[in-house]
Amino acid sequence: MADDVALVEKLRAAHKKLRGEMGKVIVGQDAVLDQLLIAIFSRSHALLMGVPGLAKTLMVSTLAQSLDLGFKRIQFTPDLMPSDITGTEVIQDDPATGQRMFKFFRGPVFANIVLADEINRTPPKTQAALLEAMQERRVSVGGTDHALPNPFFVLATQNPIEQEGTYALPEAQLDRFLFLIKVDYPTADEEEQIMRLATADAMPTVDKVLHGDDIIALQSLVRRVPVADHIFSYAKRLTRLTRPQTPEAAEFANRWLTWGAGPRASLNLILAAKAHAVLHGRFHVAADDVAAIAAPVLRHRLVLNFAAQSEGITPDKVVERVLASVPKNQAA
Repeated sequence: MADDVALVEKLRAAHKKLRGEMGKVIVGQDAVLDQLLIAIFSRSHALLMGVPGLAKTLMVSTLAQSLDLGFKRIQFTPDLMPSDITGTEVIQDDPATGQRMFKFFRGPVFANIVLADEINRTPPKTQAALLEAMQERRVSVGGTDHALPNPFFVLATQNPIEQEGTYALPEAQLDRFLFLIKVDYPTADEEEQIMRLATADAMPTVDKVLHGDDIIALQSLVRRVPVADHIFSYAKRLTRLTRPQTPEAAEFANRWLTWGAGPRASLNLILAAKAHAVLHGRFHVAADDVAAIAAPVLRHRLVLNFAAQSEGITPDKVVERVLASVPKNQAA
């Protein structure tokens, strides 16, 4: 226990230093950066959504620099093939035996951090190539399994306003992401800082804060954070309220939702809340930790119906109603 408390302090210090290093390049976006770090320390994946020009790609590449991890960027386009992501087998002659054999050439998914840039610009078949990698942390080519490096994260971006030439992500793939992170416009002061920084003669250098082994140890720490029974009950209630036409569904869920959040949402609420608690220097989870990460966990798992869209209801508004409906000390 004493070792874990020391690790909590180490993670908190690393979090502060990471924020400082990324702040050399990224202006503002504190909530976005924290959610990215929560995803990484939860051993999970994240999807960033925002209009073009909000430095989504720069955030991910800067984070990779500060973490001293292998980094690959895949630009998703309509003609991208699954083998362009996973890799392919090529027939080669063996100089020793003269026999021909298949040799596997690894694709860009074999990296610690994979940036899937504009992921909704490629057809579903290619998007699905990431599914096994994200869930199983391996790829299968030619009947052979190839393990991905550890740690491994997919951080994807998409632009919501560009509809022409885009393909909606399948629900199965959306569910693989721990968070859907909304990237908003900067404030007026932040925008001026961005203008000054981006038009300067040279960009600041980002120092490396954590190595792969450090991240793996801190991921294990997050898993060991204890959770009280009433916190499990609170997270379960939040999720089950969103499922329309079930006995526990809220009235507004029946009115606004076609589908609610599944069991993966419940466990991700707990997992992300653990990381949120540790990043704030605590080795226990409070209901406030669950509430703080509820929106990025739930928003991409709620399917709105026509009635909700006609009333201007968004997934975030549904999450607000869910949080308001369940007292933080609620037990099953």
